[in-house]
Amino acid sequence: MALGKRLQDVYKDLGEEKRFYKLSEAIAGIKRYAKCKFDESVDCALVLNVDMRKTDQHIRGVFQPPHGLGKQVRVLVFASPDKEAEAKSSGADIVGGEDLVDKILSEGKVDVDVCVATPDMMMHVGKLGRLLGSRGLLPNPKLGTVSNDVARVVKEAKGGRVEYRADRAGVMRVALGKASFAENALKENIVEFIKTIVQARPSGVKGVLLKKVFVGSTMGPAFELDLKLLSEEGISC
Repeated sequence: MALGKRLQDVYKDLGEEKRFYKLSEAIAGIKRYAKCKFDESVDCALVLNVDMRKTDQHIRGVFQPPHGLGKQVRVLVFASPDKEAEAKSSGADIVGGEDLVDKILSEGKVDVDVCVATPDMMMHVGKLGRLLGSRGLLPNPKLGTVSNDVARVVKEAKGGRVEYRADRAGVMRVALGKASFAENALKENIVEFIKTIVQARPSGVKGVLLKKVFVGSTMGPAFELDLKLLSEEGISC
């Protein structure tokens, strides 16, 4: 894909030679070149040494950034009647039971960032499998979004949570904050995320898990990290 003039100028400013960056240098670069009128997201992309044809090498889960994601998160809860009050008091934006399922089914749309369900509601939420699944919103016990502890799950979702999984090529991309965050906050979010992935290393992986790591902002350049220097952050590739 051809780069726009702005990014061409940025990469020219950075220099033509291939460079690997220390994390602190990359974060400083992100903040330097995040010049858009909106607060750009800061993204992290990991190229993993996994064979996605083997199910035992899939990496999927949920990460709670220590400094959040810097955005408002709309949460919908499919709750049994005895859990509706708890869901509302915990800050959920939309709460309902079977009637909510039917409403969404008839309208064919849902405008939220996270869907949560109590276990006894899943037999009804299943009707929305195609609609919610295509948007990555279907509640899933493995991701912690099917639970009777509604207050905790809603609080975590509101605080910012990242659902991660590698694509077919073994590449994992997630947003981990905003360009307006303090450098230390961005650094901690990124470091803790990479540590989480390394700790989730499948037993069948041979050699290093991390092949490449990039960080950048929505409209800015991508900075490839020097993997050897990640050890300074307590990360073993």
